[in-house]
Amino acid sequence: MFALADTTDLDHGPRAKPGAGRMCVVSRQVKDIDDLIRFVVAPTGEVVPDVRRKLPGRGLWVSLSRNAVNEAARRALFAKGFAKSSKKTVTVPPDLAGLTETLLARSALEALAIAAKSGTVVSGFGKVEDAITGRQAVALLHAAEGSRDGIRKLDAKWAAGAGDSPVSPAIETFTGDELDLALGRSNVIHAALLSGPATKTFLTRWQTLERFRHADSEARAQTDKTN
Repeated sequence: MFALADTTDLDHGPRAKPGAGRMCVVSRQVKDIDDLIRFVVAPTGEVVPDVRRKLPGRGLWVSLSRNAVNEAARRALFAKGFAKSSKKTVTVPPDLAGLTETLLARSALEALAIAAKSGTVVSGFGKVEDAITGRQAVALLHAAEGSRDGIRKLDAKWAAGAGDSPVSPAIETFTGDELDLALGRSNVIHAALLSGPATKTFLTRWQTLERFRHADSEARAQTDKTN
């Protein structure tokens, strides 16, 4: 049961109550806002993803997947949804789904940078090993192009230290250059996240990015199982 289940196409602003439900303009299904992406119209008239749900103006919601965003654009649902609220001609970027993914990744990396400044990120093979051994690490980060041998060694130590507890998969979403920039260091290949509010924020945003990237393939796999 949602605290709020609004089935109108547009909301009345960026504020949403915890547990709120909004309707996906594509599927017409009411979902938790964590399963949706909010879009608004910029002053230029262009549709933009509001991945942080903070941009002013009325918003339209789409399910958290590339296919859903592409379908909304193909069916001109943004122009139709914003027609009454926007005084400008509404335009949609050529690759709105790609822009959405870029902004979700940027939001996650910004959160990682804040975690680094708060002292809840350590980098370097030895320091990551120490964090695992000392049971301080809550998640591992590897550069996407990192050495498979080094990744296997740290992942094995991570799994062994967990015992019978569930092990979170190591994060290999970002390149070394992206990690360098976020952490303010050079040649970052391996890092460990320590417990803290900033780490929690990063993990939440990273999970949203991963869900957006893989929602469609997971849906296809589920369909194949039921057929």
